[in-house]
Amino acid sequence: MAAAGLGRAPLLLRYSSWRNFTSQTDGESRLARVLREKFPRASAIKVVDISGGCGAMYEIHIESEEFREKRTVQQHQMVNQALSEEIKHMHGLRIFTSTPKT
Repeated sequence: MAAAGLGRAPLLLRYSSWRNFTSQTDGESRLARVLREKFPRASAIKVVDISGGCGAMYEIHIESEEFREKRTVQQHQMVNQALSEEIKHMHGLRIFTSTPKT
């Protein structure tokens, strides 16, 4: 059983290295553009299609001053509102928010 588990790990590594992480899918680019417009003070925005490329699920990381002194649920509500139209076409969304370290 352990050998079978070890056999799967290289497959995942090959898959992840297959995609050039400097290029974005159309969906990733579109979401990043919307987020940059909605969060102009963001110091970092990262959007990753975690659905395997079909655009059904994304992981989003945003670091912005606009989140300062807001609870996590409020920060996530802001992101959901910013992407309200795009979310209609998704199956899932993982959101990670933070404020810049001072």
